[in-house]
Amino acid sequence: MRDKLRTEPGMQTTAARTSSDDEQKRMALGYVQEAWAEARLDGIDGDCLAQASLFSAFLEFVSTYGEDATAHFASGLSDRIRNGEFTLERPRQ
Repeated sequence: MRDKLRTEPGMQTTAARTSSDDEQKRMALGYVQEAWAEARLDGIDGDCLAQASLFSAFLEFVSTYGEDATAHFASGLSDRIRNGEFTLERPRQ
């Protein structure tokens, strides 16, 4: 796991102290949700935020894992979307 934050010698970041990957993912999601809420208050359109977020995420994936691995990951997204992994509320039938 990479820790991109630079600190003074002997200091630990909150991310470095967090023991599990799941905890870091929950923390990261909280930061992203806060940034989205602030941007929406500033009048930024949700679609623009989504596109910028995806672009930023794929930039990070490519720089971390490379283009081939990122393309492989992205190729499975359509099935995951269709299977409802990104749907918060499902319509009742």
